Amino acid sequence: MSAGTGETTAPGSAGERGSVTAEFATALPAVLLCLALCVGAVQAAAQQARLLDHAASAARLIGRGDPAPAPPAGASRAVGSEGGLVCVTISEPSGSGGLGALGVTVSARSCVLDDVEPR
Repeated sequence: MSAGTGETTAPGSAGERGSVTAEFATALPAVLLCLALCVGAVQAAAQQARLLDHAASAARLIGRGDPAPAPPAGASRAVGSEGGLVCVTISEPSGSGGLGALGVTVSARSCVLDDVEPR
């Protein structure tokens, strides 16, 4: 107890004043970076699902001999065949935010039976 004030002080508390602020300031950038990477990963997963849907549709149409729609803006499409299958691969840089800043490319591939090729 302090003399005449009636307050109790913990030993060493005056020297530790502000340590919580310093720890918070040190941990905050790491937490924000982790959060940004998680949001970017979710964004890339959604983009990959969209590309996979487009690749599957394009592969089905090409496998039947029909013209396939153009790939999404900014994406590239590669069509190949292997062992009686038509395979379509669509690649696109990840969105501008999140993992796109790191140069991550998202791609999807789908293969279907080639109905046009003579057997």
